[in-house]
Amino acid sequence: MNGPRRRVGTEERRARLGVRHLLAPAHHVGRMQDVARALIGLHATDPSTVFLAAAARTGHPDIAAMEGELYEERALERMLCMRRTMFVVPADLAPVVEASTSRAIAARERAACAVHLRDGAGWSQERYEAVEAEVLAALAVRGEAGAAQLADDVPALREQVTVSAGKPYEARQAVSWRILRVLAAEGRIRRGRPAGAFNSNQFRWTLSTLADAAGTWETGEAKQELARRYLAAFGPVTTEDLAWWTGWTLTDTRRAITATGAQPVELDEGAGHLLPDDFDPVTAPEPWVALLPGLDPTAMGWRHRHFYLDPAHVPELYDRNGNIGPTVWADGRIVGAWAQQPSGRINTHLLTDPGPSARAALCARAEELASWLGDLRITPHYRTPLERRLAQAADGSPPRGGG
Repeated sequence: MNGPRRRVGTEERRARLGVRHLLAPAHHVGRMQDVARALIGLHATDPSTVFLAAAARTGHPDIAAMEGELYEERALERMLCMRRTMFVVPADLAPVVEASTSRAIAARERAACAVHLRDGAGWSQERYEAVEAEVLAALAVRGEAGAAQLADDVPALREQVTVSAGKPYEARQAVSWRILRVLAAEGRIRRGRPAGAFNSNQFRWTLSTLADAAGTWETGEAKQELARRYLAAFGPVTTEDLAWWTGWTLTDTRRAITATGAQPVELDEGAGHLLPDDFDPVTAPEPWVALLPGLDPTAMGWRHRHFYLDPAHVPELYDRNGNIGPTVWADGRIVGAWAQQPSGRINTHLLTDPGPSARAALCARAEELASWLGDLRITPHYRTPLERRLAQAADGSPPRGGG
């Protein structure tokens, strides 16, 4: 494109976020897979994030229907991918994600596991591969099994190795989790229904055909396609945003962006990119509020977050490793945090006042979320300072040390 670069300011970026990320009520969708497709994937390191992120973007969220999409229809795939992080992605997009990100991760995981088994348990490469074959054969017979059931069929999975030898946190660990993790990263097995409620981390395992489907994609072509999807969902973005979100090198990221035909735009952070058919301004949706879970894909979607996050609030909203906790949103920006208390009540705290209408809407949303969760109690995997205080505060009282 010739002439001055199009400038995309903060207000338009917030408008795009509300529309593209399905957070404004008029843009809510009906199914979890629709949410995952709009956002490319839902963070799944914490299993509750998948359901809470989908519930915030669907008109009438139903836990049983969501579980059906995941475990019966198999419309979604839970996989280790971007930044070596667990995501739930649409099944038809999973081969692209596998080829563009998981393929390299799986190769590193396999090499590390082989060393782990050799040094910790004295396994040869031949024994490692033989045990894997036994695991796959056992799953073919059982159809679905937890790690303990697989260990009944393949006793070698119970062997233990020492991890973090000589450290204060040295421990003995069964070899099963590393072996299963590699097979899952390679798309040969997949996580099935958990043992318990949706926030359980104890998954059963089933065979997967993802490895075969991903084999039809060349890595460079898959990276181009994933970059295109990311630009469509999160654009405008910087090169650093995409490199951080995927875990790719800057060289690979630049190559993928160029291959999409993306055009330069001007952002507050500097140079950004938009797809060539995405230059029309986006009109701001009606006012909206949302309670998003820890590790929500919107909150974790960009490396440069100043357009929706006040840097002064980072110490309260993130843990020491950069994981964001549950957040309160209003019209495209983070304005506070929330937590579920032992009673089930949703406690919120505002770091920025969004105004009386938004405050009233947030109170209603908190009551709706508490009702939807019912007897379930949600504790984020990654606790943040403000979330901890909100969870521990007496019902109705402000958190100690809150802003």
